[in-house]
Amino acid sequence: MKIAANRYHWISSSAFELVLNSLRASALPALITTAISTSHITLRPTRSLIQSIKRAIRSNKDTGKTPETRGDTMNEPPRLRTCAQASPSKARHYFTASISRAYTLIKTSYMENSSIPPETCRLCLVRHGETAWNTERRLQGHLDIPLNETGLAQAAATARRLQVLGHGFAALYCSDLTRARQTAAAIARQQSLPAIHDERLRERHYGLLQGLTYDEAERRHPELYRRFKAREPDFGFPGHGESLIGFASRVHAALEDITGRHAGQAVLVVTHGGVLDIAHRLASSAPLEAARDFPIPNAALNWIERTGERWRLLAWADEGHLGGNALDELPSI
Repeated sequence: MKIAANRYHWISSSAFELVLNSLRASALPALITTAISTSHITLRPTRSLIQSIKRAIRSNKDTGKTPETRGDTMNEPPRLRTCAQASPSKARHYFTASISRAYTLIKTSYMENSSIPPETCRLCLVRHGETAWNTERRLQGHLDIPLNETGLAQAAATARRLQVLGHGFAALYCSDLTRARQTAAAIARQQSLPAIHDERLRERHYGLLQGLTYDEAERRHPELYRRFKAREPDFGFPGHGESLIGFASRVHAALEDITGRHAGQAVLVVTHGGVLDIAHRLASSAPLEAARDFPIPNAALNWIERTGERWRLLAWADEGHLGGNALDELPSI
């Protein structure tokens, strides 16, 4: 398997020394298993995979270049700058995180270099970059909120990451809301693809909760918020809002149409956190009403594919190009 970890992921020299020390420990297989269990990827930790992870981490050694000169990371993760002073428990955490990053890279590298069967369509799903309302924990829904400065930088970083990966995409689809269109525009320039706008890729309509923060929604409409948080499939928000099951049907239809048009190809889809929640459940066969147990960071890369009527989850929440600073959707909703 071709590994190019030095191009995509990296760790600081102090973290690298901790990793090398840990590689000699008998606990390595258990740590790798722990890392894999948190990486939302579906490979098993075979002996050859463990060796590939070791090689990937060793090739990640910091060469003194900054993230900016490498062009693959927005900012150095703060947790790695203080790694040399870490306690044993923190060192174990850093090592596990490094293994997880390397493993994500290995899976992504494998996927990028593998051919797509003629009956399969592979989707790279991207949540829009950060908005001011994301930082305020405010429900956006169908309200048209633009990216903030961080979001614009995230969109540019995602576009660069996709360009470095060198994967050939047949088409680029995106929601027609401004925050998704701005994110897609940065990718479109790098990929030389027109962005095809599809309103079915919009966020869920939250009715009269739109524009409120989560705290405000809970305080002003406690019963509506309770039903929202409980993920009741048939509950629709007053004020022209959507039920979860209606929203899921809309997203399923859009993704099925896109994959039906592009058999044997890879396609980019720029959309919203709620849409990604539905896509993950579609690909993993998880029920709509179950609490979310996977991340949905702004501007991360998420991969699923469809073969006939079968969906499959490939890799999720690859945010190595974002420095670990991307905001997640509100947990458990």
